[in-house]
Amino acid sequence: MGHSAKRNTETKRVSSITRKLLWQLAGSKLRLILQGDLLLFLVLSCGWAYLQEIKELGNFEWNRHRSLSMKSGLSSLTYKIIEDDIEIVRVNASKACCAILGILVVLLILQLIFHIFLGTYSMNRTIQKILSPINEIALRADALSRMTYNDGSKFAELEDAIDRIRPEDEMLLSLNDSDLAGIEAAMNNLLIRMRETNRQQARFVNDASHELRTPIAVIQGYANMLERWGSEDKQVLEESIHAISNEAEHMNKLVEQLLFLARGDSGRTKLKLEQIELNDMMQEIYEESFMIDEKHLYRLRNADELEPIVVNADLTLLKQAVRILIDNAAKYTKEGDEIILGIGRTKNKKPYIQVQDTGIGMAESDVVHMFDRFYRSDEVRGYSGTGLGLSIAKWIVDMHGGHFEILSRTELGTRIRIVL
Repeated sequence: MGHSAKRNTETKRVSSITRKLLWQLAGSKLRLILQGDLLLFLVLSCGWAYLQEIKELGNFEWNRHRSLSMKSGLSSLTYKIIEDDIEIVRVNASKACCAILGILVVLLILQLIFHIFLGTYSMNRTIQKILSPINEIALRADALSRMTYNDGSKFAELEDAIDRIRPEDEMLLSLNDSDLAGIEAAMNNLLIRMRETNRQQARFVNDASHELRTPIAVIQGYANMLERWGSEDKQVLEESIHAISNEAEHMNKLVEQLLFLARGDSGRTKLKLEQIELNDMMQEIYEESFMIDEKHLYRLRNADELEPIVVNADLTLLKQAVRILIDNAAKYTKEGDEIILGIGRTKNKKPYIQVQDTGIGMAESDVVHMFDRFYRSDEVRGYSGTGLGLSIAKWIVDMHGGHFEILSRTELGTRIRIVL
């Protein structure tokens, strides 16, 4: 009996909210109707005055002095036109005013009837539809409370099932109870996401440790060589200094990329969005690439031919993503071969940025994992790199609400398109 009363209370509470919202909407609509009718009254009154001046004087002039006077009630309402302190027109305006007010009263009654009997029904349906999830939550909460107090065994069963789950196991919650099916599904989804997050974090830490271990070992080895023979052997000294410098630079780049991804994952990197033209941005990147990399031929396609393509983006981060793609293209393309940059719109009119090379290409199995952190296929392990660049590019594109389209063939090259 108590639970039924509680459920009725929740239903009444939602109904009360519905009525409150309905009255607020009805009040707003009534104000709009009255404002519209007042405007219509002014328009009709001005129209009547205009017609009277045309009738009495044959023309209408803005600079005439006009006035309304009323001595004893509405029947004495008089419209006057005065020129050079002489009254040239006097017209009784009471009949016209009554006629206009009568029209507006009839119109107001029709508007109220329409909005009360039709508009209120429509608004009520809309409000009930909006509040239906709240009503559903209230009913579900009531159902859960009844389950908890009326059947304590279900609560104990749920508690025991959760206690049996171990972090190191892959098992999921299994209750075999229709009343607890919703809780079971929610808990299992949470467990799956938590385990996947833990696996990603563990893999990330292991890969980062492995990547850092190699340059540290190289630096340590050359430092030992310097300690033993560096002061006597000039060749050993120069080789060690060169190797230590290269490995230190590699470590610095790796740490910077790790910090970028860590800040991104924690939500500390915020986009500074602004309106930018992709045409100008790609022209600038093309000129930079042409000057920085003299070993490859660069070509920019479509930038001058297309109308300006404007997007809302973080210019610095978007340029960083494109530069990562260009650096990758240059790394895996032979010297003297061509790298083509381009912009355009897809069939769905979405803007895109494109980097195409004639390098070693990728197998289909590698394309699936190309954005995974530290992933490097067997074919590219001989090339320098950290395996984090494309992961950073993907994070940037994801934050802009975009996606990648990739076309790659082994020994033919790769075309990567950023669709925004």
